[in-house]
Amino acid sequence: MATDIIYLNGEFMPLEAARIPVLDRGFIFGDGVYEVIPVYSRHPFRLPEHLRRLKHSLDGIRLANPLSNPEWTRLTHDIIARNPGDDQSIYFQITRGAAKRAHEFPQDAQPTVFMMSSPLVTPPREQVENGIACVTTSDFRWLKCDVKSVSLLGNCLLKQLAVDAGVVEVVLFRDGYLTEASACNVCVVRDGVLLAPPKNHLILPGITYDVVLELARANQIPLEVREVSEQEVKAAQEIWITSSTKEVLAVTALDGRAVGDGRPGTVFRRIYALYQDFKQTVMRRAA
Repeated sequence: MATDIIYLNGEFMPLEAARIPVLDRGFIFGDGVYEVIPVYSRHPFRLPEHLRRLKHSLDGIRLANPLSNPEWTRLTHDIIARNPGDDQSIYFQITRGAAKRAHEFPQDAQPTVFMMSSPLVTPPREQVENGIACVTTSDFRWLKCDVKSVSLLGNCLLKQLAVDAGVVEVVLFRDGYLTEASACNVCVVRDGVLLAPPKNHLILPGITYDVVLELARANQIPLEVREVSEQEVKAAQEIWITSSTKEVLAVTALDGRAVGDGRPGTVFRRIYALYQDFKQTVMRRAA
């Protein structure tokens, strides 16, 4: 069996050999950020955009980026090369490092930098063809959801709610308006118009979300980026979730009721095909 090779603070090593101090602030406080990058045919997808979002998250917690973009790029390709599989999911995590337990930022701690690869698991064909079921609930997370923080207890609780309900995701509303899902962005189609909530502090600025909106604009699919009410979501003809690992999936049942006619809609099928073509084009250019 192949050994997973990870990167930790300047060294590549087997996963089972990795150790961090128990006083690492990521362990004690969840004081850190992360990023996840899909890899197709050994090429990272939209790496510059992911690195831009990583910097946004680091800036959001006032932690200096420990590496330059060329260094992140080199390490990403190194970790891909050291692990098996053409399609991978690369995980970055940067914490403020180990220090005496105190809430204020330490003055002399060195950031902990961790990277690992996992197999990229994209949705099975059945989910793409038939859609998925979701439930809804209130978004009780903190107010800086644009920061990809390792403090994910709220997201874990919400994801478990979906698991307990026997569905794939939970769609979230705050003060009567759509935010996102526990681990995905969400958009809807009403009367042929794609509606997407604006990127702000209440949602993660999704890389796949951006691709979907770019494809809609480039292909004359009517689009409105604005606040989307809970009533609009529940009356929508189509609902989608998007993420780096889920790609684009249609929600065909919400809270036990069919969305539209209970099948992936025509706008979804068009966007899904455009997304797959776009992905292949990007990978061919990177080869």
